[in-house]
Parts: sequence; C-alpha cells; structure tokens
Amino acid sequence: MAKILTITNQKGGVGKTTTCVNLAASLAATKKRVLMVDLDPQGNATMGSGVDKHDLQHSAYELLTGKSTAVDAIIKNPKVGYDVIGSNGDLTAAEVELLQLPRREFRLKAALSPIIDNYDFVLIDNPPSLNLLTVNALAASSGVIIPMQCEYYALEGISSLIGTIDKINQRLNPNLRIEGILRTMFDPRMSLTKDVSSHLVDYFGDKVYRTVIPRNVRLAEAPSHGLPVLFYDKNSRGSVAYLALAGELIRKTTQELKNSQKAEQQEA
Repeated sequence: MAKILTITNQKGGVGKTTTCVNLAASLAATKKRVLMVDLDPQGNATMGSGVDKHDLQHSAYELLTGKSTAVDAIIKNPKVGYDVIGSNGDLTAAEVELLQLPRREFRLKAALSPIIDNYDFVLIDNPPSLNLLTVNALAASSGVIIPMQCEYYALEGISSLIGTIDKINQRLNPNLRIEGILRTMFDPRMSLTKDVSSHLVDYFGDKVYRTVIPRNVRLAEAPSHGLPVLFYDKNSRGSVAYLALAGELIRKTTQELKNSQKAEQQEA
C-alpha cells in the first residue's frame, strides 16, 4: 500500500509545489512507483510535470465530484517517471460542489482507494490555504511534509498549520502526523536562516529533514520548461538536494516499516 503524503503550508511562496514535483521525480528515479495528485486550482504542479492543464479530459475536479474514477484521471507520464492526476481552474468549482456531497471531507480518500496498491508513494500538492481541498488531502494522508523558509514569519505560520493538523487528527484522521519539516530556499550565509533553522531543530528534533533545499537558479527555471529539475539540469544543486531528500524519505519509511513489523511480532 502506498504511503500518502500531503505537501502543504498555509503560507505561499515556500517551495510547496517545487517540492511536490521534484520529490516525485526523485522518488521515481529510485524506481519507486509514484503518483502525484495536484489539488491546487492553479495547476502549477501539473504544468511543472509536463502536462498541459488546459488539455485535461479528467482532472482532480472530476475525481472529487465523482464524475470520473482515479483510473480515468491518472495520466501515465513516462517522460518524468511518475503518474499525475492534474488540475486546472475547474477545481475551484469543486470547493462549492463538495459542500453539497456526502462525506465531503473523504472524497479524495475514497477515490484513491481502488488504485492505492499500485504505488509506493502518493504525493499531494495543495493550495496555500486551508479549505475543503486541503482538508480532503489531510484526511487521505498518513503524513504531512511542511516546506518552509527559515524566516521569522514562517515560524508564526507553522504554529497555525500544526494546530490545523492536530484538529484533523482528532476529528477526521487519527493516523495523520507530521512526516517532516523541510527547509527550503536555504541560504547558510544569512544569520537569520541559521537562527531559525536552529530553533526548528530544537523544537521538532528528528522531524526536521537533514536535507536542506538551497536557493538555486536551475530549480527556479525548471518549471518554465515543464520539467522537474532532475530532467532540466541533473547536476544542479537543486537536483542533488531533492535526490538526497528522496533517499532520506525512503530510509525513514523503510525503518518505520521494520519497527512496525517488529512490534507486531512482539505482540504476537
């Protein structure tokens, strides 16, 4: 069964979509079976994966409103190595329609359940706000990856997001937890960056990924070419960083599985 991870932050401009696209490509490069679900009506993760958001026959909108199945909506995308469920502006209408539908918070979870065994990882990109789309992503996931810049306002924003995750955990998804905190646009020359980074490690401990994502021109250029940075400039610092993050995530997931199996054996 796939590990479903929501990549979210209620603050915009922190590298959320960049992380979703490039982590998906990096996991796929390690031969993992990956599905990326774009739940942002802007469709940036869709375009950044080389899929034209204006030419979607079945998008996340149809998936959430029951007009199509996951099998219909999945786009096989061999160019980048991972599958995509894309989105575009139509998804804005889904927020209104979902209000009228039964089990509106669990539409994504139910829609993905028939295909979940076909993947090792499902990564979900979200709009930079808390709405019914984000709630659907959190209700369907086992973990949350929080990309954030090491700046003062980011520290304030993360406390709000943690409160949201706690509420979802209590009311909708008891399995939901913080998978990791990812430091993005990292510039070690700035004293504020180092101070905030130190505070994060002190507070969250091993929830903070060892990998940091640097400020990198190639990483910023890649989306305009409709490619993850791995396929735009595989030797760039951004590409190397996301490959390292994929390796860290895989090792952590493998260790968690071993610990779970060991606990089950002890109970038996």
